[in-house]
Amino acid sequence: MHGVEQEVIGHFQITTGMITAAMLIFLGSYAAIISEKIHRTIIAIFGGALMIIAGELMGFYDQHGAVGAIDFNTVGLLVGMMIIVGITKDTGVFQYVAVKAAKLAKGDPWKILFMFAIITAVFSALLDNVTTVLLMVPMTFVICDNLKINPMPFLMTEILMSNVGGTATLIGDPPNILIGSAAGLTFMQFVQNLAPIVIVMIIVLVPVFKFLYGKKIQTDKESMERIMHLNESDSLENIPLLKKSLFVLALVISGFFFHGALGMEAATIALFGAGLLLFLDGKNPERVLHEVEWITIFFFIGLFVLVGGLEHVGAINWAAERMLELTGGDFKFTSILILWGAAIFSAFVDNIPFVATMIPLVEQMDGVFAQGLEPIWWSLALGACLGGNGTLVGASANLVVAGMAEKAGYKIKFIEFMKVGLFIMFITVAMAQVYLWIKFY
Repeated sequence: MHGVEQEVIGHFQITTGMITAAMLIFLGSYAAIISEKIHRTIIAIFGGALMIIAGELMGFYDQHGAVGAIDFNTVGLLVGMMIIVGITKDTGVFQYVAVKAAKLAKGDPWKILFMFAIITAVFSALLDNVTTVLLMVPMTFVICDNLKINPMPFLMTEILMSNVGGTATLIGDPPNILIGSAAGLTFMQFVQNLAPIVIVMIIVLVPVFKFLYGKKIQTDKESMERIMHLNESDSLENIPLLKKSLFVLALVISGFFFHGALGMEAATIALFGAGLLLFLDGKNPERVLHEVEWITIFFFIGLFVLVGGLEHVGAINWAAERMLELTGGDFKFTSILILWGAAIFSAFVDNIPFVATMIPLVEQMDGVFAQGLEPIWWSLALGACLGGNGTLVGASANLVVAGMAEKAGYKIKFIEFMKVGLFIMFITVAMAQVYLWIKFY
């Protein structure tokens, strides 16, 4: 790493030994996660602790830095929405919606998968992809249990479509929130520039999912008829709590839409909604807190700490700078390299810290290109969001679904996910490149 012996980041003078230690811990942890021989949360926590210990002994990272590396907005949003969904689930509303949708599809598994895929994509754009999968996964389990089919094709489709749909708006995916805030881009600018290509992607992906999963979700006529005989109204169990839950959910969703004007982060709004619903419910919160996917939450915490160690030794920053140097100041090459570089990095390193690192580097390019920086921002947004589909650890929604699935007895394996995820990632990123080329060049 050029000039690394003299490089100073924060209060630490970075040496080659520090970088080597941080890289070995990160790559070793990542290899262990991929192997799946030990639970990924155990590896993330243990690896994160090793990173802090190595950092404190060598002088490049400490506990204070590790805490700062944890993205509270992501963790807070997850916890808040998990609590809200956990309480709302008791009303039976998810079963109601699931049965209603399944009956509209005449109990046909493929039609149900298609409907759930579209709903996931649209809700991910209007809410955010993490909230959407928290709502969709319980419905998926209900329908698949009744049809006596494996829910894995549904879960995979929902993960992939949540990341694609979330790309379309400012609030759809956390990287977009970071980019919009830094670049001063509005909600409508995201819709006007990203929603058109996202719609095309959704249209293209539907037959792809049919090819991948059509034969794996077949059921018998008896199960389909059983779906048609279900009474969705029987699912609703607690109408007073349902009204409270829907009120709080509407309040939280409205808060997400106007969080910029309110000057509040999404986590604040979600945690307020969770606290309000707990207060309105008035019951012992212990059972509700058991509904939170703490295994997933702690995996995120460990992952943020690991990536934070790489950031502190300048590894991510170094990689991003080298990527920009390769362009030689050419606008088209810069845009394409950021698009594909963001996609590949975001597939293997959580897209939130990567985007946070890239933002100041893109800002330094202000005034360099006659076209301005806006096309570069769209390249970064598309690459980071779509790249999240590449692997199981690429985006928040992926890990949330994996955690919920594991709790229900279904394990989403890293390699199996990557085989499909990378395929979908390359299709969508290639489409994004063509779109950017036509629109801006």
